[in-house]
Amino acid sequence: MKIRNIALAALFTVTTVFTAQASIIEPGFNSATLAPNDDSSTGAVNIGFDVNFFGLTFSQLFVNNNGNVTFDSALATFTPFDLTSTGRQIIAPFFADVDTRSAGDPVTYGVGSFNGMLAFGVNWLNVDYYSSSAAHTNRNSFQLLLVDRSDVSAGDFDIIFNYDQIQWETGTASSGDANGLGGDSARAGYSNGTGDAGSFFELAGSAVNGAFLDGGSNALVSNRLNSGFDGRYIFNARNGEIVVVPPTSVPEAQTIALFGLGLLLVAGIRRRKIR
Repeated sequence: MKIRNIALAALFTVTTVFTAQASIIEPGFNSATLAPNDDSSTGAVNIGFDVNFFGLTFSQLFVNNNGNVTFDSALATFTPFDLTSTGRQIIAPFFADVDTRSAGDPVTYGVGSFNGMLAFGVNWLNVDYYSSSAAHTNRNSFQLLLVDRSDVSAGDFDIIFNYDQIQWETGTASSGDANGLGGDSARAGYSNGTGDAGSFFELAGSAVNGAFLDGGSNALVSNRLNSGFDGRYIFNARNGEIVVVPPTSVPEAQTIALFGLGLLLVAGIRRRKIR
């Protein structure tokens, strides 16, 4: 009986650990709003700290409605281009044709904190695509955080992509269908615009129809990079460089809980045999 109680307690504990993160989106970062629009951007806005992005130091950036931020100038492009060959200085958690004019919510941004560190964030939460109709309610929710890591070295920072829900991948002006699917689908990653080796990166599934969607082969909400949570991808920018390891997926919470329960039962049986 005692062994059973311990095992059940462990099962509850393990399950709780993996369900405690109700949403991967960090609260805040909404002190400013980019008015509902199609293909617009902010002017240069202050990050709140300096970032060393491949040897170039920036204290400002442009928030672009279409799922990205840029450092060199605003970007109105709505069909995602190849981030591995672009000449733009860009960080894109979900580069696709976001349209917030008639449905969904507008993009917000601002300075806040992440794990006690100063951060700048942009929220694309419950955003719609071009040009859906009232009959289509599929929405995307994702977030970009730039986290000050000057505690490591001046200019160091972390790039964090958070994905809570991805239900569309393309606007109809990018050859997508009325449901926001197919065509020239979304890309995610970054580039410093030089094309030099190691200065750009795209997540697997970029430009692959269906890959990024919830339940897709490279579903953004079901994988992770350098983090303990599905849907969170962390890139560490250190001394002007970013070293990337492949994203990973983990077993579902129920699988991990059952595995832990099995280990406890085996340990209990062995203890009884020793006695």
